[in-house]
Amino acid sequence: MGKHLHNRVNRRELKERLRRSNEPRITLSYYKYVQLADPQQFRDELYVMYQNLGVLGRIYVAGEGVNAQISVPASGFEAFKAAMDEIPFFRNLRLNIAVDDDGKSFFTLIIKVRDKIVADGIDDPAFDPSQTGIHLDAEAWNRLSESPDTIVVDMRNHYESEVGHFESAITPDVATFREELPLVADMLADRKDKNILMYCTGGIRCEKASAYLKYRGFDNVFQLEGGIIEYARQVQAKSLKNKFLGKNFVFDERLGERIGPDVIAHCHQCGRPADSHTNCANDYCHILFIQCDECREKYEGCCSDKCRDFRQLPAEAQKERAKTEVFSGSSFGKGVYKAFRKSAHSLSAKESRIV
Repeated sequence: MGKHLHNRVNRRELKERLRRSNEPRITLSYYKYVQLADPQQFRDELYVMYQNLGVLGRIYVAGEGVNAQISVPASGFEAFKAAMDEIPFFRNLRLNIAVDDDGKSFFTLIIKVRDKIVADGIDDPAFDPSQTGIHLDAEAWNRLSESPDTIVVDMRNHYESEVGHFESAITPDVATFREELPLVADMLADRKDKNILMYCTGGIRCEKASAYLKYRGFDNVFQLEGGIIEYARQVQAKSLKNKFLGKNFVFDERLGERIGPDVIAHCHQCGRPADSHTNCANDYCHILFIQCDECREKYEGCCSDKCRDFRQLPAEAQKERAKTEVFSGSSFGKGVYKAFRKSAHSLSAKESRIV
């Protein structure tokens, strides 16, 4: 059944369709930890449902549940919610609706079956992911975060926290969640008597992270309900103090949504204040990095002179030279963005260019 339940249209054409479209869309995310006996069957059924509803986005399905980042036509939002409620374990599900949304977040529908909806590296059968920390709303989070007995920990990757994080938060220099879990537990091993407040984008990583810290012997573990997205919504609705600085990195075409007015990051090419991520316009590199408007114009959306000049070559010449050329993306790889970041900072300090 599922072998044809995939998009079969060219990605560039889909992107162009979305760019030209004036249809209002709502970007949102959700997750649900639930035991699925047949993830593939559920994946196929979900694909048919979402395709009929005009949903676009990226969804992961596993035996432990569902993790989704999607956009829905505004005109069909009520129909979408009604269809979700037809699935028993989705009833009363919290939908994290984007706070800074132009409706251009996704251009296709992708649903993949994975071993886990969040790769955690945990294989101990004694670990119980249901034993999570205490959930805090925005008001309780602000109050407890001001206590001298509290430690705030960012459970996201370094490229996320670089552009935005909570005041006084610990922001581990990690590239993956599975790398961060044991690192945070070891880092805080001598402070198990403190209040540990954890946060992430929409809450899904903290569900596991808070349970993991409790598994490692921490008692006073808390997590931000709904993550940064829900926090921003509550702060605005209740006129609370916003303790989040900068941007919230998101995993869609936007690559970020503004939460606070502060720009806390810097362009990886010139060092000016900037917090807009971009993927190098050279498709054979495509590394993710921070670029200011001036450098975007100078390098034509590329991470270096090399990539800019390569991109100007005819397509066939690019294809042939790409067999031997090494770019930032192919050198460092998608998961080792921090190596590029450190290299870029070093070069910009010398007023040099990225190679």
